[in-house]
Amino acid sequence: MAMGFGRRNNEEIVKEEVVVWDCVSETCKCWIRDNFKSSETPKCPICGSEMVQTTRELQVVNNNSIYSK
Repeated sequence: MAMGFGRRNNEEIVKEEVVVWDCVSETCKCWIRDNFKSSETPKCPICGSEMVQTTRELQVVNNNSIYSK
């Protein structure tokens, strides 16, 4: 039985400009998509620092959580 490790995914990866929150700490690389944040102005879940809103070109991911805004 052959395993499918070498197969390529033929689905097109859709990317768009997405609002994200970046950690302001110089030593932390954490960021969160805006539609996955847990509060209006989130704190970094890794180091607890402030976060600033910016944008990134990312693969489209929908958040279907009942808790998302």
